[in-house]
Amino acid sequence: VQLVESGGGSVRAGGSLRLSCVALGYAYCMAWFRQAPGKEREAVASVSDDLTTYADSVRERFTVSKASDKNNLYLEMNSLQPEDTAMYYCATGNTVWRCRLHGLVSTTYDSWGQGTQVTVS
Repeated sequence: VQLVESGGGSVRAGGSLRLSCVALGYAYCMAWFRQAPGKEREAVASVSDDLTTYADSVRERFTVSKASDKNNLYLEMNSLQPEDTAMYYCATGNTVWRCRLHGLVSTTYDSWGQGTQVTVS
């Protein structure tokens, strides 16, 4: 599955950004991950059917959504903080039990985008 992310940029603390991901192919579950310089990749949020899951660090600030008729994934990010600065990656997976039980685990996903940079100052 080919994935194309967009929507990254530079914002001041407290600002907002909306990321988009277009998946060219079927995906049972989709997720956003991020990786800051010198740190490991971490999960941000995932969507599988009617199940959405968030990392504690972004809960209440970020909202993930998926177009009902397309494999398009979005991430609305509000109240951004400098610690949110990272490369954000979209990912897709198709193993149902992994998607539903391990939505925030990177090994659930087998296709990854190239990433879009988010910088908060």
